[in-house]
Amino acid sequence: MKRQLVVVTGMSGAGKNLAIRAFEDLDFYCIDNLPPNLLAETVRLWDEPEAKPQNVALVIDVRAGQFFEDFLKDYTELSQTENGFDKPKILFLDATDTVLIRRFKETRRRHPLFEKGKSITDCIKEERAQLAPIRERADKVIDTSNLEPLGLRKEVAQYFGPDGAKDSMVVTVVSFGFKFGIPLDADVVFDVRFLANPHYVDALRALDGNAEAVRRYVLSDPLTEPLLERLFNLVDFSIPQYTKEGKAYLTIAIGCTGGRHRSVVVANELGRFLQSRGSNVIVEHRDTNHIGSV
Repeated sequence: MKRQLVVVTGMSGAGKNLAIRAFEDLDFYCIDNLPPNLLAETVRLWDEPEAKPQNVALVIDVRAGQFFEDFLKDYTELSQTENGFDKPKILFLDATDTVLIRRFKETRRRHPLFEKGKSITDCIKEERAQLAPIRERADKVIDTSNLEPLGLRKEVAQYFGPDGAKDSMVVTVVSFGFKFGIPLDADVVFDVRFLANPHYVDALRALDGNAEAVRRYVLSDPLTEPLLERLFNLVDFSIPQYTKEGKAYLTIAIGCTGGRHRSVVVANELGRFLQSRGSNVIVEHRDTNHIGSV
């Protein structure tokens, strides 16, 4: 297997410093705040015969100023160059505006795009616009809005550690509650709020969809079986197309109102189906800790 080359980018305040430390824990050689026009030269250095065969992670973001404008051009040229690395990947870290504003206020850090007369909201809006084309090209987006530092480290290890660095596409199935927002890293979103809701059953309310009693209740809804049949057929058809396109990571989000019951059951069933098809699958439940959610 060739070595990995990962470009870490994304919104300021979304956790790039934590992510790069996670890559260091995975024995990646890490460089922070690399100007994009040095991408090719950096790869050439690690491609020398005397260089240590090592995975490399590079942080490139708006701190590069005017040099950042050519990032996609430099990255595309590198992607088309033969070297000792596998196809380079972009890891994009994101978070909601509300979370980013809170983090900047708590740390009292100045936003890289700050100028006199600009608010933090203006800076975030401008940065989102600059990063939009790169986010579109990203191989993996991680939403850190609800992630603790340990959670982000686990996510990086899952996707880029020895067990995650596989040739097959990694499919993440995540359950969530619409009342807490759609996951920013979702590629495909399914709404299962039309299924019977265990929240209104006293004996089930305090449980979540991982409990067998809740699973049986949701699966007993006459609408669940035809939903799963259509969902399985759709992913069976679409995943090979994503793979053919060269996508390395796919996130399928399953949502109900509170993210504790119906979406968890459906996400688990979809995860089991994908595993039976040989997919490299990760199942996550984002909102099961919100006790009392509908």
